[in-house]
Amino acid sequence: MSPDFLPGNRLTLLNSGRDYFPALLAAIAGAQREIYLESYIFAADPIGHEVASALCEAARRGVVVNLLVDGFGARNFADDFRPQLAAAGVRALFYRPEIRRFRLQRHRLRRLHRKLAVIDGTTAFVGGINIVDDDNAPAEMRPRYDYAVRVEGPLLAPIHHAVRRMWEIVTWVNFRRRFRLAPLLPPCCTTAGEQTAAFLIRDNIRHRNDILNAYIDAIEAAQEEILIANAYFLPGIRFGRALYAAARRGVRIDILLQGKTDHPLLRYATQTLYASALAAGIRIFEYEKSFLHAKVAVIDRRWATVGSSNIDPFSLLLAKEANVVARDRAFAEELRASLYEAIDTGSRELRAQDIAGQPWHSRFLRWLSYGLVRLLVGIAGYGDRHWRGGEPVKPQSPER
Repeated sequence: MSPDFLPGNRLTLLNSGRDYFPALLAAIAGAQREIYLESYIFAADPIGHEVASALCEAARRGVVVNLLVDGFGARNFADDFRPQLAAAGVRALFYRPEIRRFRLQRHRLRRLHRKLAVIDGTTAFVGGINIVDDDNAPAEMRPRYDYAVRVEGPLLAPIHHAVRRMWEIVTWVNFRRRFRLAPLLPPCCTTAGEQTAAFLIRDNIRHRNDILNAYIDAIEAAQEEILIANAYFLPGIRFGRALYAAARRGVRIDILLQGKTDHPLLRYATQTLYASALAAGIRIFEYEKSFLHAKVAVIDRRWATVGSSNIDPFSLLLAKEANVVARDRAFAEELRASLYEAIDTGSRELRAQDIAGQPWHSRFLRWLSYGLVRLLVGIAGYGDRHWRGGEPVKPQSPER
């Protein structure tokens, strides 16, 4: 399904929590009718408590506040926040609450990974930033580095529809009739700027491959440059083939990945890609200044995406995700400049000799991690048949 690009928007790039949370809190403080907020994580830290207090204050002044968090990512939310929020009148629900914490089931990997907010149908926030303080991390990983975008204009219509529909689905599943929505308050979709953009989601029904296809279409059309920054990067064969084809036709490809990680399994699995990617002329950088959590890309300085979707099987095949895609040179140039500043000031470029010099046991660990990721995807019901080949391009074997 081709994305619906809508003109007349104003997109504001927000770099990490230092930009995002003041903007979000200001929007919540000014809300008059309704607030939708979705987050994978809602941490009991200074930012989490500040956002919770702002939501409570909005509910007390009569705003309908609908808060949806993931049952795994925010599994301590009920103890940390629910009594306070319920007392103020905030309507809070879990997406797939954790019932048996230590039992691995197929559906357990299917999470609400979106980070969305819609305020009064006039302002939306889309990106990769959870409700968690940038400094809520080990000392060597602070501050968290991420992006979001504030949206005003016609793109509010599909974003508003997405959060409303998700709320209705979770309300129905949880039998919370008192949380059902009132008749639709239409979002404000009048022209707010001059930027053209689309809103894409990933789900298991009509939009299974929308985000993946948007990436692949843009990569296949690239003529000059592809710049990707992604926290968890383990592409399937379609994505990998598109990247390698772009490299063969002379497109410059730079990929910024984590140098410090909270999920070693995925990082080690990703490193099976390095040798063949470097051999193809793709440049790989690892961000070592702090914890990189971004899920963004810029292609040919005129196509850009910001969102929650990683380029790995968990995001592209299992989770609920949401991205904004902009076809706007000014927005793309701003994001590109920010990413290259991060590359120049906080990353290390990997060289072929770095990979060739690894001992055999390091290569074996990476191959084993890749195999475990494949196993998890298979347990979830998405084997090779679903993952278009189900493997990264040319993984490096432990024998090399």
